[in-house]
Amino acid sequence: MPKYLLDSNFFINAHRAWYPFDVVPSFWARVQELAQEGVIASIDKVQQEIIQGNDKLKEWINTSLPKIFFADSSAFITEYARVAQWANSMAHHYKPGALSEFLQADEADAWLVAGALKQGITVVTNEVSNTEMKVRIAIPEPCDHFKVPFCNTIEMFRKLKVTF
Repeated sequence: MPKYLLDSNFFINAHRAWYPFDVVPSFWARVQELAQEGVIASIDKVQQEIIQGNDKLKEWINTSLPKIFFADSSAFITEYARVAQWANSMAHHYKPGALSEFLQADEADAWLVAGALKQGITVVTNEVSNTEMKVRIAIPEPCDHFKVPFCNTIEMFRKLKVTF
């Protein structure tokens, strides 16, 4: 079982800003190794968000990761229902658009939290907690509620003692 479940922004931020393929190929090689070792994984909703980009990241995702890397999110439907119930209970705090976006069927965030909740693993996201924000539900908020551990990319690499 993987230890970490990766958000879309793990890949997208790395590709576009922090670790471009042509500048830091060792980053991508190490991510591929961790995926093959089963240490990291993600979900099909994240894959769908990434491949919409139709760029080098899409190509890398499709050719470099094991087929089982992206779990079928329908396996966490019970946990998703709990996350959705929590989100709806927060209607007094979040604006309707925030709830609608978070609960869209193709939106990965709620499913990602549900997957980590079911598997008892850590979400890796570059989103930060902001309890005052009302226009968007950041992943750390439901993670905090459900006591799902989360960390950012660098924290995950430090915990795994990965260097480049």
